[in-house]
Parts: sequence; C-alpha cells; structure tokens
Amino acid sequence: MASPAPQDLVITQAGLDDWPVVRGWAVGEGWNPGLADSEAFFAQDPEGFFIGRIDGEPVSAISVVNYGADYSFLGWYLVRPDVRGQGFGLTTWKTALAHAENRTVGLDGVVDQQDNYRRSGFELAHRTFRFSGTAPAAQAPADVHAVRPEDLAEITAYDSACTPADRPRFLAHWLTGPGHHAVVRRTGGRVTGYGVIRPGHDCPRIGPLFADTPEDARALFAALTAEAAGREVAVDVPETNPAGVALAEEAGLTPSFETARMYTGPVRRYARERVFGVTTLELG
Repeated sequence: MASPAPQDLVITQAGLDDWPVVRGWAVGEGWNPGLADSEAFFAQDPEGFFIGRIDGEPVSAISVVNYGADYSFLGWYLVRPDVRGQGFGLTTWKTALAHAENRTVGLDGVVDQQDNYRRSGFELAHRTFRFSGTAPAAQAPADVHAVRPEDLAEITAYDSACTPADRPRFLAHWLTGPGHHAVVRRTGGRVTGYGVIRPGHDCPRIGPLFADTPEDARALFAALTAEAAGREVAVDVPETNPAGVALAEEAGLTPSFETARMYTGPVRRYARERVFGVTTLELG
C-alpha cells in the first residue's frame, strides 16, 4: 500500500474543537502552550486556523491570524512527528498563507526552521529568548493593581502602541481568560505599563510585559510573580530590549529557548523599547 502523498492531504479551517490535538503536539515540542489560550486566539480571527488530515486523521496544522488590513501573524506550524518529511507541512503552509492575502506576515520561528522561512520571503527582525527559572519572592507594589473592566480602553490603546497592529478582540479575552492574571501600573493617573501571567503546560508564562521604563517593568514583574514565588516561570524577551534581558537575568532566569521574529515586509512603527516580554509566540 502506497504511503500518503501531499495531494492526499485534506486541509480545512479548524475550529476550537479541533485545537486540543494541535496543542498536544505543541506540548510534545516543548513549547509550553498556555492552558486557556485558544479562545483568545480564535477571538481575533476565527477563520485563521487550519488543520490537515489524511483519511480523517489530523497530521498538520498552522494559524495565519489577520490583524486589520495590513498585518497577519503565522504560528502553530506543526506536523505530527510520525509523518514528517512527506510534504504535508509545506502543503499546509501554502494553503493557509493565502488567508493573509496581501498583508505583511510576521512569525516567531524556531531555529531549525529559520532557513526555510528565509526561502519563503521572511527576513529577520530580531531574536527572542525564552528566559525561565524559579520566580523570586516578590510583593506587588502599591501602584500596581489587577486590571478592571474600566481599564480596558486605556490598556487597549497602550497595547496598540507596543505592537504592529491593533488587537482589541484578542485583548478582551487575553486579559480575562481562565487563570490569566492581568495587572496595570499607573503613574500620575496614566498607564505606564501592563502585564499578564497565565498557566502553561509546564509552568506559568508571562506575556505581555509592556512598560514605559525598566522601573515600570520591574514593578509589574514583581506583581505578576508575587503569587508564583518558588515556582518556575517563563518570559519571552526580545534581544532588542537589553533592559528586558537585564530584568530577566536579575530575577535569576536563564535562556532556555530561542526564536526569531521575521517579517515578509514592512510593519508599522511601534515602541519596541516598551516590549520587555512578548505576548505569545503563537500570535505575536
């Protein structure tokens, strides 16, 4: 009996009910996916998730999530380990990328795929390092408080200044997801940063950690880790923010995982110096 070929692959849009199996593949890759991420992901672009099947069995997946008219983000590019090397991944990739249409596409690529991404037209913007380790004992500063419904509009505006695209639908779910703990800092009545910590398969993950200054970031980090002291945590820090790297190192965290932020074209300017921790490698 002949082995399945790429032309035997049936690729369809995926729904929330399809995603637990994909999340399981990510666990197997050591990606430490968040336990309650999917609803926030699908809220941004429910048509941006794809799954490939052979004889009805899932073998490949990818997401190409659109943010507005100019920007899209690619993630969750996975092929089941036992069927790799047969062209299923590339077929899924080409099919899903059409969803981005003419948008610039970004991704956070693992090291062993970066050459393939370059051949597909992606160019390196910067590297990102996952810092992980035992959270130090900390106490939430008095001027950092849990995000409240009345904070949402200001945080959404702040977030837009720190990212290549507006994402209000995503944020409305990300800030309030099960187990997600979101905090905000105000100075002089103005938002000067916010952050989220959420449960992951292996350990809690911090992201985003956006702040005006290292002092703001340090206060938010303390608030986010106050309840996780003594447990392992992880945060993805872009190398373009040396203050973010220093903050992670001061906390005793060490690099454990590397990716590359890559784009197919220009993205709007945003405050990279405020990004002390990436929101999520899956959706940017």
